[in-house]
Amino acid sequence: MAEPTIVQIFGTGATRLASGATTPSAGLFIPDSTLQTAGLSTPSTATAEGHLVAIAVNAKSYLTQTNFDANPDQSLIVTDGFSSFTTRGTNNTPYRQDQLTLSLAKIDTNSTIDPDNY
Repeated sequence: MAEPTIVQIFGTGATRLASGATTPSAGLFIPDSTLQTAGLSTPSTATAEGHLVAIAVNAKSYLTQTNFDANPDQSLIVTDGFSSFTTRGTNNTPYRQDQLTLSLAKIDTNSTIDPDNY
């Protein structure tokens, strides 16, 4: 099989931009409509953290254990973790903590995380 694609991980409409006359620098483009599909209601005014959560939720839909087991070229798995509760601040305000677990798999060559290996 092949490496998961930009669209499979980041969602419909996601694309890699090449630098050129109209695009001064290369990068990754994820349309607001894709982030909205992941639950981000107003991407134009959302926080950076909200964008990251929407990207992780999109990735979770494809980077499953099942796909990982079937595709030796897939190196990442995103799964739900365990929810918990905590308090924060001087008033001990209760917070719910939800977890997404990102597991990175590679051939064992060293002990550091290098994004180029995935």
